[in-house]
Amino acid sequence: MKPKPEKTDSSSNYIGGKNVVREALAAAQPILKLFIANGSRHAFQLIIEQARLQHIPVRELDRRQLNDLIGNDGHQGIVAAIGAVTYASINDILSISSSKNEPAFIALLDEIQDPHNLGAIIRSADAMGVHGIVIPKDRSAGLSQTVVKTSAGATAHVPVARVQNLARTLDELKDQGLWIAGLDQAGNQAIASIDRTLPLGLVIGSEGAGIRRLVREKCDFLVNIPMHGRINSLNASVAAGIAFWEIRRLRIQK
Repeated sequence: MKPKPEKTDSSSNYIGGKNVVREALAAAQPILKLFIANGSRHAFQLIIEQARLQHIPVRELDRRQLNDLIGNDGHQGIVAAIGAVTYASINDILSISSSKNEPAFIALLDEIQDPHNLGAIIRSADAMGVHGIVIPKDRSAGLSQTVVKTSAGATAHVPVARVQNLARTLDELKDQGLWIAGLDQAGNQAIASIDRTLPLGLVIGSEGAGIRRLVREKCDFLVNIPMHGRINSLNASVAAGIAFWEIRRLRIQK
């Protein structure tokens, strides 16, 4: 007999994958229900126990039903239904740096439209101590299940703010004491020259067009990643990861 399809809720999103679900649980992200493949309770025993501690119902489904929930077969036998995505505010992000007594470090993404790139950037941001990510509402990937999966669960730890106008947001951050650097291969100084004590907003441009002119004009300075090969450009998420590491390296120097 064909299994009855799981009833979906338009206010829910579905995330799949063992690490992604584990990170969502660890961050106490609001999970409505947990689904596991039939006969796999032993494989996910620790995750199921954590879900029960958080009073999250667990249900077994066959793998075809799990495929239907997230639209592909990359769930590794476990899927979670999460509530509608909640974006942070700029003040939420700034409060994190303040609570850690660290100069602010915010990444501002100018029209990063590939959800895989956005997810990879968020994952690198979590690893390198970036306090938060800012994205524009238009012409940008949002926090989709693809982004959550690609981030390996880092979306549960790195706040993402979505703003109407990125250029105006740069002005607001400057008013709060941040310096704005644009990551651009045409920049006149290497990223390693940034003063490690500065509260910083780092602008990263889109995959093809780079930083838009109006946003570029709002930057206090432009920095580059010194290149030594024959290819003089990098994928946006790769460039972001290198830049985050370099700023992190500068800040932990004694």
